[in-house]
Amino acid sequence: MKLISVIIKPFKLDDVREAIAGIGVEGLTVTEVKGFGRQKGHTELYRGAEYQVDFLPKVKLEIATAADKVEHLIEVISQAAHTGKIGDGKIFVYDLERAVRIRTGEMDSEAI
Repeated sequence: MKLISVIIKPFKLDDVREAIAGIGVEGLTVTEVKGFGRQKGHTELYRGAEYQVDFLPKVKLEIATAADKVEHLIEVISQAAHTGKIGDGKIFVYDLERAVRIRTGEMDSEAI
């Protein structure tokens, strides 16, 4: 089992959600986060005053899946989240040691 953590632009959330639902992914967790990458934020103008925005709004998705589905899932997410501009995001893949469905007690692949 793997845990896929995805950081994307907020306006791409619906595109990614629809894309992964289209390949049978049944669940994900979404968190609103802030951060920066290589661009280190940006400068904005507000009422004539310039100020630095250090942390940009992003959305973090977490998806637990079977190991054999990871490559296809990465491909689908990458295509749906792509804009071609700085800040499109990142995908991280972690080993998932154990999963437990609290309601039924199902373990590991049955729980996801």
